[in-house]
Amino acid sequence: MRIRCTRKANRGMVALTLAAGLALGVAGCGGGGGDDKKPERSASSSRGPNPSTQEGQSGEPMAELKGSDGLLLQIISAQRDAGGFITVNGDLRNDGAKSLVIPSALSGNETEIIRNGKSLGGATLVDPQGKKRYYVLRDTDGRPLTTTGFSMLRSGDNLPVFMQFPAPPASTSEVDFQLPTFPAATIKISG
Repeated sequence: MRIRCTRKANRGMVALTLAAGLALGVAGCGGGGGDDKKPERSASSSRGPNPSTQEGQSGEPMAELKGSDGLLLQIISAQRDAGGFITVNGDLRNDGAKSLVIPSALSGNETEIIRNGKSLGGATLVDPQGKKRYYVLRDTDGRPLTTTGFSMLRSGDNLPVFMQFPAPPASTSEVDFQLPTFPAATIKISG
């Protein structure tokens, strides 16, 4: 009996320590403070039906990409942050007549990203001017900093999504957005 109580107490302390460490990590990644527009969601809060990452932004998408079986990705914004990264926000929608399993190809083909489940980890930004490709950022555990944990969209369902990338030089104002199974699109970077 005493061993079981000790194990429960130890698990509680480990959970508390992890929560405190995550809180400090998130606070440390915040950047320079101020009134910078930052996404409302993080990689850890990207599961389930949370408020849209596009709240307060215009409803007109800057790019619309049509995938297979009625899958549609609308890119709403590409915001440069003072922290040295770009956050791309959008909506993934099933315009098809039936429920759709999200293609695993969207996660890309890197073992480290695939190991963390379905995501948009296969997305890249290409700077044609600087001739560089930027991949989705990862946290210290190798999880992609993008919407994760989705597997299916019912007909008509909409999923707010985000992806974070390293920022190209400040002189770069347009990049090509690429996601497996979708055509490429040129998007403007704001901020």
